[in-house]
Amino acid sequence: MNKTNTPSQRLAALGMAMLLLGGALPSATAQSIFSYEDNKIPPKVDNAYESGLQYLKSTQRSDGSWGSSQQPGITAFCLLSILAHGEDPEYGPYAKVAKKAVDSILKAMNEKNGYIGTSMYNHGFATLALAEAYGTIQDDRIGPALKKAVDLILSAQSRNAQAAWRYSPESTDADTTVSGAQIVALVAARNAGLEIPDEAMKKALRYMQSCQRSDGSIGYTSQGSASAPRSAIGTLVFTLGKTEQSPAGKASFQNLKQFQDGVSSSSYFHYYLYYASQAYFHTNNKEWETWNAKNINRVLRLQSRSNGSWTGSHGEAFATATTLLSLALNYRFLPIYERSGSAH
Repeated sequence: MNKTNTPSQRLAALGMAMLLLGGALPSATAQSIFSYEDNKIPPKVDNAYESGLQYLKSTQRSDGSWGSSQQPGITAFCLLSILAHGEDPEYGPYAKVAKKAVDSILKAMNEKNGYIGTSMYNHGFATLALAEAYGTIQDDRIGPALKKAVDLILSAQSRNAQAAWRYSPESTDADTTVSGAQIVALVAARNAGLEIPDEAMKKALRYMQSCQRSDGSIGYTSQGSASAPRSAIGTLVFTLGKTEQSPAGKASFQNLKQFQDGVSSSSYFHYYLYYASQAYFHTNNKEWETWNAKNINRVLRLQSRSNGSWTGSHGEAFATATTLLSLALNYRFLPIYERSGSAH
């Protein structure tokens, strides 16, 4: 099949593939067809995105993973960046790449308890990727695996004294970065049709709020100093939890806005980009448009001209995938990118 070149062509191809396979389009994808098909993606964005995907395709390992560490969390980000571009996961130029990535994630899962990888960071991001792939990539293993992964997240929370998460499923303490990854994964799983108890989400959001300072910043394990990634995480989870208009949600977003510039030197720069793009998009459309324009100019300047990658302290695959995902709100193909808050 010839490559589909534009967002509308990719949407049409995805829809046709799903219909031919007897499936139904996820609700967010269906919304994208009717709400966003007339949006024109700047050619420089699509060219940069395509170059980044080509880099990921060329550097995928034979087992479907990326990077020397072969962490399923990094593989999850790479898979998400492919799906976020609206690529046809059954017949398109990245179909084999996407399916190998799914296979890698599933092989990293503990069959007994559903734990993916060796840290809850990896587990949360991998669960998110499975939720976004479910109903899009035709693989009968994804649904059961997603259910097991979600059950592990919920059981880990139920054993945790703070009703949140840290590095392992048995952790009794918690931190806001690991917890943020689990919350986003649970929202994505709910979007995919899994039953997620409201009380689990309420408890998770209460933990995040307990780590918030009076200036709106989010601490790491308790109330502490601000950081750009944690402010982005806090803003995103408050919005996904439909509490963006609460005092905590408003304060978190106001705190996030002070980090629009001056974060490029941080070792967590790409982590910030990944969360901030979603935080702005879900919370306030006008603010996102301003942030997005700056982000496009910023990340395109940093992209390698030779191979389309981005570099960072956590490796090129991670930096490239998370940077692509910070641009992916321009396409809005992923169900998790369906606006859940007011985004006025």
